[in-house]
Amino acid sequence: MRIIITGASRGIGRALAERLGKRGNELALCGSQPSAELDSIAATCRTGGAKAVTLTGDMGDPDVPAKLVAGAVDGLGGLDGVVSNAGVAKPGTLTDMPADLWHRLFAINVTGPWLLARAAFPHLEKAGAAGSFVSIASTSGVEPHPGLANYSVTKAALIMTVRLLAQEWAASGVRANSVSPALFLSSMTAALYAHPETKAAREKLIPMHRIGEPARDLAGLVEFLLHPDSSYITGQNVIVDGGLVSSILKHIPGRVTAAASKP
Repeated sequence: MRIIITGASRGIGRALAERLGKRGNELALCGSQPSAELDSIAATCRTGGAKAVTLTGDMGDPDVPAKLVAGAVDGLGGLDGVVSNAGVAKPGTLTDMPADLWHRLFAINVTGPWLLARAAFPHLEKAGAAGSFVSIASTSGVEPHPGLANYSVTKAALIMTVRLLAQEWAASGVRANSVSPALFLSSMTAALYAHPETKAAREKLIPMHRIGEPARDLAGLVEFLLHPDSSYITGQNVIVDGGLVSSILKHIPGRVTAAASKP
């Protein structure tokens, strides 16, 4: 398959590129700007036998998504799949959020993926059953995330954008799905998980008792959603969280347990 990946330089994007490259896909790897990291992942993919081209541009610029799609089509000869992974997070509350920061996050996290999808659709339509758009959202868009208010709102909007695309595209056979990771190791969280106490405290909250790893816990799912094997799956937001989101009642103090209810 011929696939474009935004935010491919680091973290989740890099893990996805490595996985898809190993499987012989042709990749257009996108970063916000030229970097050694972007060149490195492209070289890794090529070493594994995959064709890889690099493209750069700020996804917050409304002219960039269409240019990235055009560059991918030119470099790969077409397009079968899109992984919209680029995104940013900034701490803050809705009450104190500067308007320029609000608009900036919406530009990158919502408008950018929408414009990317819009530009890619004619090419995905030509791919038929292979045409697939996958966006990396977040459980912050499923449940409110105090302290990351703007990020939470944008990810919720992204999930709905993908669901709407799925409905609009369904008759053409092109699919659109999102994936929502929870507590994962990534370039954005690396500094946080460098603190053993914080990592251990978060692991304790997760029913599976470990932090997610992109290569192990996410890349295979994205690969499946891109593949024609998932040709009847569209409009879904797949939560990847080790059971965290649905475990809220488990943390209520004084809750009744099976052991406590025994006579």
